[in-house]
Amino acid sequence: MPDPALVSHVVATTSLTPGEAARVIEDVIAFHAQPVEEYVRARHASLKTYGAKNPEIFAQIAEELRERVVAPPELSERQLRRIVYG
Repeated sequence: MPDPALVSHVVATTSLTPGEAARVIEDVIAFHAQPVEEYVRARHASLKTYGAKNPEIFAQIAEELRERVVAPPELSERQLRRIVYG
């Protein structure tokens, strides 16, 4: 269960019920708790599905990682490739 004060804040500032607010908070926390390697692999697969090429994919992933709430250390294209391809 998320922090009750946070749930109360979300309920007070939205039209969500306490149960809905708790589920949204848990979902956001889970998204941001996703390990970097898992995020990189899933994002690479998603972008590849839409026809993007590796150079642009790795540049986009690197940019997205810099913008995460708790940003991981900056990863080079080579490090990103190793995550995806082993």
